[in-house]
Amino acid sequence: MNAHPPPDAARPTAEAGPADPLAVLAALRAPRGTALLDELRDHDPARELATATRLRRSHPAHLVSAALGQARLRQRAVAKFGAADAYRMFFTPDGVEQATRTPVATHRAERFARLGGVRSVADLCCGIGGDAIALARAGISVLAVDRDPLTAQVARANAEVLGLQDRIEVRCADVTEIDTTPYDAVFVDPARRGGRGRIFDPEAYSPPLSWATEAALKAPRAALKIAPGVPHEAVGPQAEAEWISDGGDVKEAVLWFGEGVEPGTFRATLLPSGATLSAAGPLPAPPVGPVGRYLYEPDGAVIRAHLVAAVVEECGGRLVDETIAYVTADEPYVSPYATGYEITDQLPFNMKKLKALLRERRVGVLTVKKRGSAVEPEELRRKMKLQGPNAATVFLTRVAGAPTMLVGQPMKRP
Repeated sequence: MNAHPPPDAARPTAEAGPADPLAVLAALRAPRGTALLDELRDHDPARELATATRLRRSHPAHLVSAALGQARLRQRAVAKFGAADAYRMFFTPDGVEQATRTPVATHRAERFARLGGVRSVADLCCGIGGDAIALARAGISVLAVDRDPLTAQVARANAEVLGLQDRIEVRCADVTEIDTTPYDAVFVDPARRGGRGRIFDPEAYSPPLSWATEAALKAPRAALKIAPGVPHEAVGPQAEAEWISDGGDVKEAVLWFGEGVEPGTFRATLLPSGATLSAAGPLPAPPVGPVGRYLYEPDGAVIRAHLVAAVVEECGGRLVDETIAYVTADEPYVSPYATGYEITDQLPFNMKKLKALLRERRVGVLTVKKRGSAVEPEELRRKMKLQGPNAATVFLTRVAGAPTMLVGQPMKRP
């Protein structure tokens, strides 16, 4: 571990031109920079110019600029890390964007801990350290590796400010050159963004998925974080594939290898409840039939894991269309894996008829959901010219191949 930088270590000057990022980080970690960040904790970005002008009267311009940039990143990071951690940690723009949110990282760390015998993990492509932090808090020693010097230094700083430096060793290196044999498990989070945005080809990841899989198979236990849209055919037979959602939003997929996992299994895990649905291999195609009294919208992780058929079987229902992940049934069904709605009306796709129906029902608040429709929800709401005290949900979809509108209300939970 590097020692905490001295108060004036590597402080950039206004005359020096573009500041070295490592020197900027060191300046922000020095007492003067830390105090400035504390002062900016609750600053209003809309008043940034006025704030910067005021602070430059008593602080160097380069330090004010760096602190304001870091303050913005910390505010963005609260959604992933929570305020208690985010306002102590340090971030890069890519680090905030690509970091695992804490509930997901905690779930994965706890699963590593439950595998038994996992006391150390090599975290390859560690980024700013979000997963390393969760692993350390689960009682696991971590080697955190990233090849970018600034990112590695930020990960080291985060381990220190959170008091986890005794459990997290940060190393700036190429992950392909790391010997992972001393570690009980390996975790790999390849970079899935390039200069042009998201990368969808797993072999274009950095490092490629094939290399990450090979590294995983050499370890007693391993996990690879991949994009949730990964094609199922890219999942090898040695892996257990898990799709994870948090608060209804699909966040990632993970391939698990080694002792204690179930190769060939596809799993959907829903956070924060921790509910998990799985199947050992592809499920048979579910039946298709007419819309019943109830409509069920499976969680995104269930859809990504191709487990909609399991929901159909559980509720004794059917799909409204063979290509659409909406499940319908004649009886109420309560499940953590799907959100239920009671359907009151079924209309062929027709804006005028929908507008008349909503006016008759005095609907002023309309939730629009769609699958298999090109209509944009905001466009539809604007055309409806909603007025009234009531609320409704409309589904724009296909039923037996025909464009259809289903109107209803969320089911009341028992």
